[in-house]
Amino acid sequence: MFKRNKKEENYLDYIPKKSEKIHWIEKEDGLIQIIIYRNSLFERIVRKLFFTPDKYRINLDQMGSFIWKHIDGEKSVYQISQLVKGEFQEKAEPLYERLIQFMNILKNNKFIDFK
Repeated sequence: MFKRNKKEENYLDYIPKKSEKIHWIEKEDGLIQIIIYRNSLFERIVRKLFFTPDKYRINLDQMGSFIWKHIDGEKSVYQISQLVKGEFQEKAEPLYERLIQFMNILKNNKFIDFK
């Protein structure tokens, strides 16, 4: 009989926390805009050579903004999922797949990390 030595991890138990390096604003319409500053040495050189902007902005939609506002370093992914379900009802479905994909995008771009 096969026995696992590692404790099973559940993605829904993870607690997301926003990166302190990420800047963001809440626009007048209540939606979130994430601002990424391009200020590494390489990016500054590229900006001078190719006249690219010093920052870029990512506008979140209504559901993404709602999730972003609830990422506080205390709520688990499961707790956030329940808030999303209560707010968006059927529009959030398939809830867990969409939420986990969104969280993975945020993590892969270093906008959040998990505790």
